[in-house]
Amino acid sequence: MSIVLSRAKRDALISGVEDAGQLVLAIYQRDFDIEHKADDSPLTEADLAAHHALIALLERLTPGVPVLSEESEGIDAKTRLSWHSYWLIDPLDGTKEFIKRNGEFTLNVALVENGVPVLGVVHAPVLGVTWFGVVGEGAWRYEAGRSESIRVRALPDPAAAPWVVVGSRRHGAQAFEAFCERLPAYECTSMGSSLKLCLVAEGKADLYPRLAPTCEWDTAAAQAVVSAAGGEVLDAQSLEPLRCNQGESLLNPFFVVCGQRDKRWETALSAALAE
Repeated sequence: MSIVLSRAKRDALISGVEDAGQLVLAIYQRDFDIEHKADDSPLTEADLAAHHALIALLERLTPGVPVLSEESEGIDAKTRLSWHSYWLIDPLDGTKEFIKRNGEFTLNVALVENGVPVLGVVHAPVLGVTWFGVVGEGAWRYEAGRSESIRVRALPDPAAAPWVVVGSRRHGAQAFEAFCERLPAYECTSMGSSLKLCLVAEGKADLYPRLAPTCEWDTAAAQAVVSAAGGEVLDAQSLEPLRCNQGESLLNPFFVVCGQRDKRWETALSAALAE
């Protein structure tokens, strides 16, 4: 069954995510302890504060709808795979950026239906910006009490203007460079967390190849925003749309985010993957 949120509930969702961002920001602005999970990834009290705040928010807005968070415990794959509609959240995407205090971290909330992220909220507390999208309805950027509709841009003619390619600060650098070197003309920018996808969604970047591991909660919310803005998030091998909750693993395949398909970057991607 599809989950339909009224305008009032959508507003409450965005406001609630931003409120959780204020909890994160308060911790960001003081000293905090850092732990490490079993996979050696960092965990801070901000991750947990946002987790609890977002879980409470979603349970209040949509009681009975399952919620899967990066910090969830005790949800087995059999249970998860039985869900047709559920919330998928990353309470703090970019914990390493949070620890480095460079501001490039986000809170991510996605509604997933039959494997497809159909609604997404991405909030960047330090920037004071929120991106919101509903597939089939549109995408918006909220800042300083104002909202504006956003849309991916058409690929520029590389003879007139370079393609803007955004990449991770830390991951998959060699494959990223191999991809870029095969493009007709480009300029690169680096950024952390889901902000990279949001740059494509609002037409400030053309491509984001992610040729390193990620999990579904890292990408689902921003994927919904990109899709709502007219772009695509595609499996790098098959060039089919990225899907969630398809098996035992919650790891994504390598992927590419684009505002527009084009044979030139598709060929560059295929060659970079083959190296």
